[in-house]
Amino acid sequence: MTKPPPESGSGTSWSPTSGRREIEAALRRLGARDDGDIDLAGAALWLAALDRPRVGLERYRHHLDLLAKDTAARAAQNRAESSLGARVEALNSALRQDHGYRGDRLTYDDPQNANLMRVIDRRKGLPVALGILYVHAARAQGWAIEGLNFPGHFLLRLDLDGARVILDPFDDGAVREPNDLRDILRRFGGEDAELRPEYTQAASNREILLRLRNNIKLRLLRDGKTQAALEVLESMLMVAPGQAEHWREAGLIHAHLGNLRAAVMALEHVLDLGASPREMHETAQMLQSLKKRLN
Repeated sequence: MTKPPPESGSGTSWSPTSGRREIEAALRRLGARDDGDIDLAGAALWLAALDRPRVGLERYRHHLDLLAKDTAARAAQNRAESSLGARVEALNSALRQDHGYRGDRLTYDDPQNANLMRVIDRRKGLPVALGILYVHAARAQGWAIEGLNFPGHFLLRLDLDGARVILDPFDDGAVREPNDLRDILRRFGGEDAELRPEYTQAASNREILLRLRNNIKLRLLRDGKTQAALEVLESMLMVAPGQAEHWREAGLIHAHLGNLRAAVMALEHVLDLGASPREMHETAQMLQSLKKRLN
């Protein structure tokens, strides 16, 4: 039976004339929600809208509804209620065959691959962006699916009655065995990298959204676009205001750009939220230095 996802948005309707202020307000409301009440794909669309503030979201929401319906139809064909393999097949059939989604291997670093609106337009993207669509389609059926904290390459875990499989949304939803996971890990972490239990633990909705935006932020920093990277980081803090590490990074970037008062405010958030003793000490020292420069 199809289960509707939690409400995705701000409680207001969206139109192309709403603009950035309304988008940011919606993201802050998401930031105040419990993690389990966040509709992952809906939140990813709001984040995508920051980069395209004059493009309406309705057709993208309609597409998400269609993904859910087509997955339900495939599940009915495959009798997927009692079979994990049939659920995998239903998801892959809906995402790959019905809608043509693929991992973007040719232009992997294109920022469009981390913007869910453009991923839907182009039918290709990064592992985490495609993974969000898989999660949306599966959760709409009431299926137990999670994104994983796997380093370097986003993966999914689908569970049913004590059985589980790990899927690679970037590689056509392929099932990954332990040897495959080791190969992926070593490809990103070097030959000495080893699997750890935490790598196959579930990521929260906020962690997945942060991972999506972090892809954009890192590429901007690499290209020397520090101000643009800061704006992406600030969007991350809208949906995850309790993340001390990101407030600290925002403080450091503000300081680098000469925004001293903003840097002080960001670092004061770090002290309010708490961190490791070493990080608290370093943050306090930075704050003292910045406040001297302001006087």
